[in-house]
Amino acid sequence: MKKTGFTTRSLNVPYPKDDPHKALQMPLYDAVAFEFGSAEQLEANFKGEYIAHVYSRTSNPTVEYFEVKLRELTNSRAAIAVSSGMAAISNAVMALTKSGDNIIAGNRLFGHSYALFKQTLAEFGIETRFSELTVKREIEKLVDENTRAIYFETVTNPQLDIADIEMLARVAKKNQLVLIADSTLTPPNVFSAGGFGVNLEVISTTKYISGGATSFGGAIIDHGNFDWKMNPNLNSYTEKFKEDAFLAKIKKNIFRNTGGSMAPQTAKFQVQGLDILELRVEKCYQNCLALGAWFEAHPKVKRVDYPGLENDPRYKLAQKYFGGVPGTIMSFDLESKAACFAFMNKLMIIRRATNLNDNKTLIIHPASTIYSEFTETERAEANIRDTMMRLSVGIENVEDLIADIEQALR
Repeated sequence: MKKTGFTTRSLNVPYPKDDPHKALQMPLYDAVAFEFGSAEQLEANFKGEYIAHVYSRTSNPTVEYFEVKLRELTNSRAAIAVSSGMAAISNAVMALTKSGDNIIAGNRLFGHSYALFKQTLAEFGIETRFSELTVKREIEKLVDENTRAIYFETVTNPQLDIADIEMLARVAKKNQLVLIADSTLTPPNVFSAGGFGVNLEVISTTKYISGGATSFGGAIIDHGNFDWKMNPNLNSYTEKFKEDAFLAKIKKNIFRNTGGSMAPQTAKFQVQGLDILELRVEKCYQNCLALGAWFEAHPKVKRVDYPGLENDPRYKLAQKYFGGVPGTIMSFDLESKAACFAFMNKLMIIRRATNLNDNKTLIIHPASTIYSEFTETERAEANIRDTMMRLSVGIENVEDLIADIEQALR
């Protein structure tokens, strides 16, 4: 049979167990605990000899189906659903490191990711060495015997820089490091991470996958292409679980003990979100192209950034890694912060809000919000300008978005 497309595959991922009522939508198992037929069966479950759901903080049928569906759509070995994108990042890094270890990360990360590495994990003795991640020899200078991973964002937010992923994969493989990609802005219908050498993906499923800001959650995806014996912090797991060592450490240690599980109600929304993911991304992308062309022609717009535009310097990388669809957020600059605020305050359709990939188009001024706690020097190093606004493009009729922007610029 011919290989089916993304949406067809999503709609036809089978349930882990047959539903007795043959429901076409995965039922919501809104239960805390699950009964066993005997004390012996319960004992066998806790020994790992009988696999069944026991308590929804550790596993749940609705959450399991979301994980199965995400695994199938990413062609990965395993997918782990968690409570948020930040939980996905922290769980993944904590599973790979201990006090005294370090990771290498891009220096233009999303503000809260940067703060996690710079502040929170540093307090637990995990060092992050920030780098441009553009020059191979500069990255390798940062590697030592305690380096465990390279962490990057496929498209940075809000700068929209695109990493040379294959180069990072070569560096990681040469130095026996795990390559972790935050692929939140490039969902699985446009980015096949494992095919480019990414070992782990972390995703804020709140964004694209939720189906339009229906719920917040996160996911960790193991592409099954890293030998976990090369990470000394997984030694006790590789002996017993072999290629599932990372999954086992997450499930039996980090994830279970820190309590960042996804709620079954969230999983229900996100299962449905996967089914319409491709449709939403395509509509938002077409809106981005139309808005980009309009911005480029407007005299009051001093700069527009969107790697999906042909004259953007990152266009070739967007074509190479994401089929030309580098997410659906863009940024543009006016002459001053005051001009940005005046413009934002006049908008009537576009919403002033801080999420990404809602069905509604959202706008924010990054320097005064997400990066407000950064020093002026740190904002400059991250290329966060006072004149910049970030636009998360939704699914509205694009002529209405243009009309709203036009009236606000008058």
